[in-house]
Amino acid sequence: ISLKAQTEKLLLCAEDQPTSRRKKAMGTLWRSQEMCLAQLFIQSDAAYETVCALGQQGLVQFKDLNPEVNAFQRKYVNEVRRCEEMDRKLRFFETEITKMHMHVQDFDLVADIVPESSEIPTMEAELTRLERELKEINANEETLNRQALELVELNEILQKSGVFFEEADRFQQGGQAQDVEPGDDAPLMMDDRTTQLNFVTGVILRDKLPGFERLLWRACRGNVFLRRDPITAALKDPVTGESVQKEVFIVFFQGQQLDLRVRKICEGYNANVYPCPATATERRELAAGVRTRIQDLETVLNRTSEHRRQLLYTMNAQLPEWTVKVKKIKAIYHTMNKFNIDSSRKCLIAECWCPTARLGDIRAALRSATTSADAPIEAILNRIKTKEKPPTYHLTNKFTDGFQGLVDAYGVASYQEVNPGCFTIITFPFLFAVMFGDCGHGFIMALFAYFLIRKENMLAKWKGGGEMFNTLFGGRYIVFLMGLFSIYTGFFYNDCFSKSLNLAGSGWTTPMIPADVEGTDTVKFKPYGNGTAFDHAYPLGIDPIWQLAQNKLIFINSFKMKMSVILGFFQMAFGVCLGYFNHTYFKRPLNIYTEFIPQFLFLTCIFGYLVVMIVYKWLNSTFPNIYGNPPSLLLMLINMFLKFGSPIEDKEVLYGDSKGNAQKNFQMVLVVIALVCVPWMLLPKPLILRARHKAKQQAGGLLYSRAAHDSSSSLGSDDGVLTPPEGAVHDTDDGGHGGDDHEHFEFGEVMVHQAIHTIEFCLGTISNTASYLRLWALSLAHAQLSEVLWEMVLHRGFANPAFLYMAFAVWAVLTLAVLLIMEGLSAFLHALRLHWVEFQSKFYEGAGYKFLPFSFKRVLAGQVEE
Repeated sequence: ISLKAQTEKLLLCAEDQPTSRRKKAMGTLWRSQEMCLAQLFIQSDAAYETVCALGQQGLVQFKDLNPEVNAFQRKYVNEVRRCEEMDRKLRFFETEITKMHMHVQDFDLVADIVPESSEIPTMEAELTRLERELKEINANEETLNRQALELVELNEILQKSGVFFEEADRFQQGGQAQDVEPGDDAPLMMDDRTTQLNFVTGVILRDKLPGFERLLWRACRGNVFLRRDPITAALKDPVTGESVQKEVFIVFFQGQQLDLRVRKICEGYNANVYPCPATATERRELAAGVRTRIQDLETVLNRTSEHRRQLLYTMNAQLPEWTVKVKKIKAIYHTMNKFNIDSSRKCLIAECWCPTARLGDIRAALRSATTSADAPIEAILNRIKTKEKPPTYHLTNKFTDGFQGLVDAYGVASYQEVNPGCFTIITFPFLFAVMFGDCGHGFIMALFAYFLIRKENMLAKWKGGGEMFNTLFGGRYIVFLMGLFSIYTGFFYNDCFSKSLNLAGSGWTTPMIPADVEGTDTVKFKPYGNGTAFDHAYPLGIDPIWQLAQNKLIFINSFKMKMSVILGFFQMAFGVCLGYFNHTYFKRPLNIYTEFIPQFLFLTCIFGYLVVMIVYKWLNSTFPNIYGNPPSLLLMLINMFLKFGSPIEDKEVLYGDSKGNAQKNFQMVLVVIALVCVPWMLLPKPLILRARHKAKQQAGGLLYSRAAHDSSSSLGSDDGVLTPPEGAVHDTDDGGHGGDDHEHFEFGEVMVHQAIHTIEFCLGTISNTASYLRLWALSLAHAQLSEVLWEMVLHRGFANPAFLYMAFAVWAVLTLAVLLIMEGLSAFLHALRLHWVEFQSKFYEGAGYKFLPFSFKRVLAGQVEE
């Protein structure tokens, strides 16, 4: 026991050494980091400081040990509610600051602030006091604004009422009634009685006035006289602060009954009714008093607004710090709610995933937290064994993060399987550039991405770009590499805005003298030297003379089509080879012999042979057939299967003797190997697993714990026994067999699964190879669109200098909108599909889940679910 204790102590001391001073199996983009499940024992008094230290470090992903407990029944629910209340107050402060058109400061400068648990009551009291004070100021300001609005409206009524009363007096005169034309301004029913008219004055919103008039006429049956006059100045609503348009109105009528009815209608339309004296003298005296009160209210309002502005200015200076502290405190207590409590209620128990290579750093953070909390006992971190599948953790930076995001969008890599993200950094922009190859377009794209990279610190803080700009900014390094690779393939295609660059001189010449060339429609060129095309080949890419050739499109199409097949074969073969590294790392030798080898042979015997013939045809100018012309490779590949064993036609002989016997025999061997690979992938593996299962049963062992189906979509050993590297544990889910250790082996299920896998690979190999022809198709479309824009737009502008400026503007806009944005997006999506389907399907499972550590950076960035 003593020896064991000393050994464990030495191991713990070794783990506690700094990362830089000991050798660790650090994860890279090639494979994810080795993870371990750890159990953490923390004193309740030091729990806050411990979780805070781990949040600053960002290396631990906590498990929820209380999934069945309601969120309102957890230990720290009151603290979380207090933080939510403080967060609500901060949002209220931010809204008020925004209304005052103040710039809300960013909290990047104070993101590293560590909140102390003792600050919570003080900060809570301060926020409550400020909220109460701000609400009182807002209420007082709203009351003052309402009073000022009422005085302004009353002043408008007093100014405009003189004209209204003069018109009413004319209508009251019986003899004046016939002088008024009927209309909206005339009463609908004239009354010849000479009794005194009653009236109601007020102000109403201009939008409500038409309905107000109609209802008055219908309710009062035309026995009213309505006059109105718009208020020229825009009035400010005291509640919303928005400008509103209103009009002054006065309604004349007779009788007490109509008085009640008119006031009810005014109340229904939210019209403000004001008392107005009937005599001019009283109106003048009242107007003078109103103007004096307006001036006094304006003075009080200015002082109140200034006090409110000063208060908000003070809040804005401290708002970033408060926001950071509240978010961190809330995240800490939310995380602590995931912990269990021991029976003595003095210790919290947590479980977490963490990188094995960083255990020493995590223990150092625990010791620091214990010291800051003055706890008598240090937090204890113990590794525990588990059969759960660990999360996937890839170390990325701002350059590799975008490429890893492309892979994760398809599916997060299973734990420690080969990650295609490290190859995507090169293959993705290259395949994009194959479809987008143009020096000019690539230069513009690279220049734009370089601007984003150069100004990334400033643009990262810009909040007004929207989702589209944020996505583009996050992939700025992807766009930059896509532009650089497009420049390279543009030189390879010798294509710059649809024009060729003659940098090294053409390798073709014409025997005709210049005088004979003039006036000739067609000129034949031949290679320099002794008549072969290899004596003076263009040093890089396509010879510029092809830009003038009549058979340019035929030559370019043939070249790009064959190049697409070559690139597709090598990427698919590389994907199959990466599967070998997965089988070797996870100790699955059965998969190597029953999947990797037949898959590689099947792919190589068919399309590898086609690629070799393409290169052979390029390198040879004479062929052994009686015609001496190069045969069709597509017909040769089809007849290799359909005319198996039949003599090869004379025109299809590519190599060997002139009768094609050597070619026929070699192709027959390839076909036999390819056909043998199909049952090789289908039958041996299920039969071997069945034999192993029966051997275990005969030996009297336990039931076969898992179906030992170790296809490329599972992680485990051939016989179902978990043999993870370096002590990590993998969940070998085998397609229909769960995680129970005592499930039975089902030969039928394994056989069906293997048959599906075999059919999918055989048919997928053919369809995926054809899918790579999109490289040729999109490259052709891009080049032709570029040429059309040049010939139809910019070239025509050269004939007229005055028209050249307009033609260049149109050409530039169409180039940016169509060729760079639309064509660029199309090529991006097709390159993404080639990686997801054609490449990653050969080896990549993508059934893992991402490592999401508790980190204050993620909390402040809003990447943590509440």
